[in-house]
Parts: sequence; structure tokens; C-alpha cells
Amino acid sequence: MTATTLTRPEATLPAEVLAQIQQVVGATYVTTLPADMAGRVADHRGLYQGHALALVRPGSTAEVAAVMRLCHAARLPVVPQGGNTGLVGGSVPRDAVILATDRLTAIRDRDPLNSTMTVEAGCLLLTIQQTAEEMDRLFPLSLASEGSCQIGGNLATNAGGTAVLRYGTTRELVLGLEVVLPDGEILSDLTGLRKNNTGYDLRHLFIGSEGTLGIITAAVLKLHPRPARRATAMVGCADPEAALALYDRMRARDADSLTTFEYIDRTALQMVVDHGPGCSDPMAERHQAYALVELTAPDPEADLDARLEHTLGAAFEAGDIADAVLASSEAQRAALWALRENLAEVQKAEGASIKHDVAVPVSRVAEFIAAARQGCLALMPTARVCAFGHFGDGNIHFNLSRPLDMTDAEFLTRTEAVNRVVHDIVVAMGGSISAEHGIGLTRRAELRHYKDPVALRVMEGIKAALDPLGLMNPGKLL
Repeated sequence: MTATTLTRPEATLPAEVLAQIQQVVGATYVTTLPADMAGRVADHRGLYQGHALALVRPGSTAEVAAVMRLCHAARLPVVPQGGNTGLVGGSVPRDAVILATDRLTAIRDRDPLNSTMTVEAGCLLLTIQQTAEEMDRLFPLSLASEGSCQIGGNLATNAGGTAVLRYGTTRELVLGLEVVLPDGEILSDLTGLRKNNTGYDLRHLFIGSEGTLGIITAAVLKLHPRPARRATAMVGCADPEAALALYDRMRARDADSLTTFEYIDRTALQMVVDHGPGCSDPMAERHQAYALVELTAPDPEADLDARLEHTLGAAFEAGDIADAVLASSEAQRAALWALRENLAEVQKAEGASIKHDVAVPVSRVAEFIAAARQGCLALMPTARVCAFGHFGDGNIHFNLSRPLDMTDAEFLTRTEAVNRVVHDIVVAMGGSISAEHGIGLTRRAELRHYKDPVALRVMEGIKAALDPLGLMNPGKLL
């Protein structure tokens, strides 16, 4: 697969600005050497190859602000970068300064009674989860990349994950933010309040803005009671319609404890079985559709296993499910979760893929999968549909893997045509072309094609007001 190059090799950082930045953060934390920046100028999927003027790693909000003032004065574009685990090229630099947040790792405050934690942007998501656990609380954002992604990037993309059904997206897990604006001013709104009706709720401008309006340096996160009991099962279904019927049944019976309802089609599951480390088929017979379901409760006396068995038994009697495997130990639970968590990575072993991160109303997810499959196979009959995602919030990762009779390069020439088929169906169903991954570089043209023109003008007006020079993460989103 050949990456798209975003570079002008002649672009360099003025020596006097470099010296000033080194004085602010220390020469140790600034580099212009291509070898030192190699892992920072390409995206996680290998689709884009960028070029950076420098890599700068400030150690505090004050240093971030000072660097931004220098770059603003010199009219230098800046790309904020966390763990660089995004999937749409949102942190790839194009002749810009990379401002990395990996040194902003302080847990500034823990407040168990208020169920909040104040963290800096460079904290790993996994570290935040573990810190919440030490507080006997839960930070429910959960992603396959949680060991390497940073909370600042999660906030900038409004990350979703596997627990949105119960707890909402990242946006709903944040009470306050600290943001360095493009000119170096610091917006300090680190409130731990659930109610604060004193004007515009500015945090929501920056959450999901993909680093185009400012640099998030800290956040107050909302915590939840830590689950004391879990019940987990992998369920086999005849098709997506049956899986949706199971979801509807579980929402009616178990809404107060249903935390996860993840859909996986047979092609996707087979890829994990074939390529996932230690993964095996969970059932003796194959099924066209699967659902990973989990109930959780903070009450240690809750008998969730019995509750889940009862619901699945009723679903079996109704013909909604064909088989189910309930985890009876933590090791079995981990094995079932591995089938879902390894999905994104194992697709690489099957060659190039054309990926879609879309959302439709929950009532139409099965209909969407069927329509998109039909449309894509009409366009490319030997393509392999790999569909999985978060049934409970309407988010489906509808991916096509390269046909076995095509090269990667030949397959990827069909990307625009495939996108049009899938996204036309999504929009016709009242859906979104980006559910949780963001727009970045990959979906920018699609956003222009589908977004309401008035909404685009409002977004452009906000961008012009906060970043009139267009220096923050240029070329992304808008």
C-alpha cells in the first residue's frame, strides 16, 4: 500500500524560532531530525506520509502556551498530537510543527465523593482507567488502543468505544476543560460541576474539534460506580435482524445493567480466529452473526449470570438466537472480549481494506448492513464484507477487505466509488458518515459532500473566530 505524501521538503523552521522554542521547553524536548520524527509523521494505518518542521514536547500548560505564542507570531502551523492512534489521518503534519502532549501526564486531582478526576492531556487512557479503579470508581471509556492512546486525543475526536450504550461518548464523560488557544491564551474551565448555566458551554466546541480550534491540555472527567459484578456472553444469531431483535429484548429486560452489545459478522470473526493471537472459534457451529453482550452492576450481590441466562433463554425460545456461550471465569471473559478487541488489527493480515465508521438509527442497523452489503457486492462482487460495531448506539464499522483476486493497489482505486455507495445509504437513512473516528484527512471531501451547507458555514465561522490565521491542524476537518 502506497501512502499519500503530504510534504514540501524545502519547508524548514526558522532558526531564530527554533532557538526560542528550545529556550521554552529545553533543547532535549525539541528535534528537527527526520529520524527522530519518523514515527510521528505517518498515520496509524499507513495511508499518509507527512512532513514536520519540528517535534516539540512541552512539559506543562504554560510551556504549551509559550510555544503557541511563538508559532502564532511566526505564522507557523501547529499539529497537536497525542498517541497518534487515529484512523483518519487527523494528526499527520503537513509542513507543520508537531506539538506532542506525551509529557503532560499529571493526575492533578482525585475527588471520589464528587466522582471526578482532573487529568492532563498526555495521560494514557489505560492509566486513567487504572487510577479510577484505585478510587473504587470507573472511567468507562474503553478502546482497543487504550494502552497507547492519550486522553487529549480521545477528547479531540470525541471517541466512542464499546460502552457508549451505557455511559455515552467521551463528550458525556467530561465536565470541564483547559485549552490553549491558537494565540497562546489559556482557556481555564476545569469545573467539576454537573450544573453550570452561565453562558455558552465552551467545552463542547473543543471536544470533537480534532485539534483545529486549540490544544486541550487538561480535563475534568466524570467517573461512575465501579462494577462489582459482570456477566458476559457471545451469542450466535442467524442474521443481523435476529441480532437486532436480541438487542431490543435485552434493552427491555436489562436496560439498567446492559453495558455492551457488540455486533460481529462471520467474516470478521473468522479473521480474528485466523489471525488473532490465541483466538479460537467460540462455538462448534458457525453462525452468520454474533453479539458480544455484557451486563454489569455495582451491587456485589447482583446475580447477573442468572439474569443473562434468563434473557438468553427467552431469546432462544423466541428464535432470536441459535446458540450462546456464557463466560464462567475471568479467563473465559477475556477470551470472548479478545474476539472483538483484535478485530481492527487482524484486518491488516487480509490485505488492504476500505473502512467506514458510520452511524444510523439503532432501528435501522440491520437494514443498513443488508443494503450496504448488496450495494458494495453489486459494485465489486468478490469483495469481502467485514461488518462489526456497536449495535446499541447505531455505530457500524462497515469495512471491505480486498478481494483475493485483486492487488491492494487495484482494490484501493475503488475507494471513492465504494464510499459513495455506503455513504449514500447512510445519509438516506438519516445517519452520519463519521460516528466516532472523526473526519481528519480521510473524510474531509465526504463531509463537504454530505454536510448541511448552513452547518458548514457555522463551523467555518467558529474556526475563523478562534483561529483566524488557520494555523491549528490545517487541512483537517474543514
